[in-house]
Amino acid sequence: MREIAFIKQNKEKWLTVEQVILGKTQKNPDDLSSMYINLINDLSFAQTYYPNSKTTIYLNHLSAQIFQKIYKTKRLEKNRLLHFFDTEVPLLMYEYRQYLIYIFAFFFIFTSIGVISTYYNPEFPRQILGDDYVNMTIENIKNNNPTGVYSSGSNWGMMVMIVFNNLMVAGKMYISGIFLGLGSLYALLQNCIMLGTFQTFFENEGVLQQSAQGIWVHGAFEISAIIIVAMCGLILGTSVLFPKTYSRTQAFQKGVRDSFRIYLSTFPFIIVAGILEGFVTRYALTMSFGLNVSIILFCFFLIIFYYVIYPFIIHKKHNSYATLSEERLWSAH
Repeated sequence: MREIAFIKQNKEKWLTVEQVILGKTQKNPDDLSSMYINLINDLSFAQTYYPNSKTTIYLNHLSAQIFQKIYKTKRLEKNRLLHFFDTEVPLLMYEYRQYLIYIFAFFFIFTSIGVISTYYNPEFPRQILGDDYVNMTIENIKNNNPTGVYSSGSNWGMMVMIVFNNLMVAGKMYISGIFLGLGSLYALLQNCIMLGTFQTFFENEGVLQQSAQGIWVHGAFEISAIIIVAMCGLILGTSVLFPKTYSRTQAFQKGVRDSFRIYLSTFPFIIVAGILEGFVTRYALTMSFGLNVSIILFCFFLIIFYYVIYPFIIHKKHNSYATLSEERLWSAH
């Protein structure tokens, strides 16, 4: 059968599946099971005769979505919050893994702008960070305390202020993504230029290592979370531009739902970053170098594992479970 005829023959059935996935149509468990089996049959046919086509990719996506619909009740027997972090978010990160690649590319380019600008124009940090901050930092460097800015104020007061500020910054960055993702990219541009400028400024002053020891204790979580939030804004904005097989309204609804879940998952990392900045960063230069580096590397490992590596593990586990469940559904029918 030609692919175009295959699509025409099954198009209405697949559109019905989309409506069920989006919650527009309600089906009982038996109907969902039959729908899933029929979809798997179509997927198997497409994999055999059209292995590299967009139809096969589309059916594979539909199969995964309807599978989640069937086993939603069973999955929710687990603690809802635990399920959100150990299953929902990782699966979404796997689904949108290309967006993470895009946002890392933007992060690298934008940060490089700050690095290059500061390297060739020593006065550039004053334009980005302000004269007061630069003068204060130079004075701290003279006093052999380049990260002295993090020692001001009380631990609790600093922590609360930082957490509140970072959550506000993340919220604005995410919401601004509604403007086709450009708002989030602009916010990321500002933060990245500041980061590149900040670090290169310390390099020019000959204290890059000391500054990195302090900044990245909390920055590993903070900067990484900002990158993920920018990715969420990009998902939100581009859902309208690239609706795939959905209508633009349906695609936007899905984009909002998926991106918001990933965005919420960054809250613990942002909060912990604030706690580290308020209680640990101020002591970074007085603690042992080994402990300092261990904290930084552990934070990077944790967030990279959760958002980059763990999604592949959960996806593989999910697919294995789906295959087993498919066999059981066939036996039941």
